[in-house]
Amino acid sequence: MKTLKFNELNLSNEILKAVGDLGFEEATPIQSLAIPVMMTGADLIGQAQTGTGKTAAFGIPLLEKMDAKNKNVQAVILCPTRELAIQVCEELKLFSKYKRGINIVPVYGGQPIQRQILALSKGAQIVVGTPGRVIDHLERRTLKLDNVSTIVLDEADEMLDMGFRDDIELILKSIPEERQTVFFSATMPKEFMFLTKKYQHHPEMIKVVSEKLTVPLIEQHYFDIREHQKLEALARCLDMYDPKLSLVFCNTKKRVDEVVSSLQARGYSADAIHGDMNQSQRDRVMAKFRSGSIELLIATDVAARGIDVDDIDMVFNFDVPKDDEDYVHRIGRTGRAGRTGKAYTFVSGKDIYKLRDIQRYTKANIKRASVPSLADVENIKTTMLVEKVKETLKDKGTEKYVQTVESLISDNITSLDVAAALLKMFFDNEKKEQEQKEDVFAKRKYENTGARGYGMTRLFINIGKKDGVGAGDFVGAIAGETGLSGDVVGNIKILESFSFVEIPNEHAENVINALSSSNIKGKPVVVEPAKENAGAGLRDNRGGRDGRSGERYGSPRGKNSFGRPRFNQHGGERRNDRKKQFTNSK
Repeated sequence: MKTLKFNELNLSNEILKAVGDLGFEEATPIQSLAIPVMMTGADLIGQAQTGTGKTAAFGIPLLEKMDAKNKNVQAVILCPTRELAIQVCEELKLFSKYKRGINIVPVYGGQPIQRQILALSKGAQIVVGTPGRVIDHLERRTLKLDNVSTIVLDEADEMLDMGFRDDIELILKSIPEERQTVFFSATMPKEFMFLTKKYQHHPEMIKVVSEKLTVPLIEQHYFDIREHQKLEALARCLDMYDPKLSLVFCNTKKRVDEVVSSLQARGYSADAIHGDMNQSQRDRVMAKFRSGSIELLIATDVAARGIDVDDIDMVFNFDVPKDDEDYVHRIGRTGRAGRTGKAYTFVSGKDIYKLRDIQRYTKANIKRASVPSLADVENIKTTMLVEKVKETLKDKGTEKYVQTVESLISDNITSLDVAAALLKMFFDNEKKEQEQKEDVFAKRKYENTGARGYGMTRLFINIGKKDGVGAGDFVGAIAGETGLSGDVVGNIKILESFSFVEIPNEHAENVINALSSSNIKGKPVVVEPAKENAGAGLRDNRGGRDGRSGERYGSPRGKNSFGRPRFNQHGGERRNDRKKQFTNSK
């Protein structure tokens, strides 16, 4: 479609001057379509992907409509996450740079509410917030919406996915019916369409979906590798390409923690961000990432919403995302602001079918690539070291070392031999330090698992006799998935609902990663290091007491990330209904 220049959109001089300061001349497609509609006051549904300029599409018309003399709240913008709310607020402040008297206040969880109450009491025309905190202010009567003429739901589909529907409806009902209601969303699920029919009046529908949903400046590749090879593949890519800032996406919080621990053990500057962290922890991590104090940020999809860092060089999908759109959101974190970027996806086993779905959805060419070899990594490190040597020679200050080198030179030894020997010593020492770090990490992670054998790790596996498994099934699965000899497998204890298998410490990580994406007897398995006292006192069926009779009640209920019941490693599935069991026993 034909895009418009900002000076063709009938905007005020103040807005045009602010847009000019930001270096923008031409509006994006969504801005070209949405701004004129919003200026008329009509209800609007805007469908566009991340990175298309949605904030300016609704933010600029809002600023143009605000009455600076009226200190009451005139517009509300709802966002799914704190990070996005802050981002929207910051962008609006840039656009309102020359609009005197316009006050924009963000309200979100994780910040002391008294600070927000004080800001609201001073008057604000626009409030940007998350649904939960907006309702908190409504209940405290510190936020009044009687004068609101426009409400915008940004990333409405995400808010619905996160369970905010009741909160959204409560807020919509608190605003006068004579208003402009604007929904921006990447997708149009049924729940979303229900809200539009209930709360909008003859909305204008604009849709901007490019032929390719991903940014063309992003090189997209995938590695077809086994589960246990992912960490090594990531490490080699980091060593090979040496990105300044990188994002690594995992599908679960547990996986994020595991990857961070493993990377830190290897000496990488990495940290995590996920839903189990409180807001102050997430703020600290993000501050370090933006400043470059950490080079690697490992994240889940929800926690990464609102991350707005322009100079991310690479995105790694450690796990293939469950949803096609999550792939778009993930890789869209790189290749921003006209920069190039790279995205690598680690594909294991049946994940290849999911990747094909993603390719059909995005219409993108995701090319298969080979993991850099050790020789590739060593060559690039050698090249980098040579460049550093050249820089050091330019700086001089090497005179005092020349005499030492000259003393080594003889009929049989040249200066070239000395340089080669020093390079060899450097890389041998680096390799030795890395191996020592990894050994220390492995010992720390897999100690206290209750293994009988010296140097062994005991693993908890969520299948047992009721699944028809025997010792041979575990040995065969370990050998088949990892390539290890069955001889390395130690003591195996099979109970009714789960089992314990001992593996040498150095192979534990490999076995956990490999089996966690496999099936035994047709049943997907979950594997993790056992707790020291897990299964204590329990015997298998031959001993007369099985895993079920040893169940402990009162453990947290729920399901793991695979949708199956959690096991407590103490004798069975978790239950929490003591009262019911006691009643039934009478």
